[in-house]
Amino acid sequence: MPKVMIVYASLTGNTEQCAEIIEQAFRELGAEVELVESYSADPTDFEDVDIAIVGTYTYGTDANLPDEIVDFYEELEELDLSGKIYGTFGSGDTFYEKYCKSVDDFNDQFDKTGAIKGAESVKVDLDPEEEDTKNLQAFAKSLIEAFNKQ
Repeated sequence: MPKVMIVYASLTGNTEQCAEIIEQAFRELGAEVELVESYSADPTDFEDVDIAIVGTYTYGTDANLPDEIVDFYEELEELDLSGKIYGTFGSGDTFYEKYCKSVDDFNDQFDKTGAIKGAESVKVDLDPEEEDTKNLQAFAKSLIEAFNKQ
């Protein structure tokens, strides 16, 4: 079974809740999974796993990356993650015009590393509800399936 690392940034706890749902889904699928807050993570840790995941919220009306994940984001671009599977998720508020833009920013950054997108991003409006939980579980399953196809 694959080794999975989930790196996340959470201000209100919503993205953390999403990360925990994904972590549990991977465990139920038999994967070895590590959950790490962004300020404790180093992008090079992704070199030692099969599936790399980033979850983040989007900050403010200008849709900025959260301060605690900016360095991680910038350093990620410098890696060669060819052959690794990746996925992104995050929470946001549909009130804002650029809903969950930081999730899209991380997709773009992962593309520069040569990693393979294993699932469509999951964006959650505020805190995860029942449908969001199902989507996050399906996200984990899709990533495992992408890994198994290699």
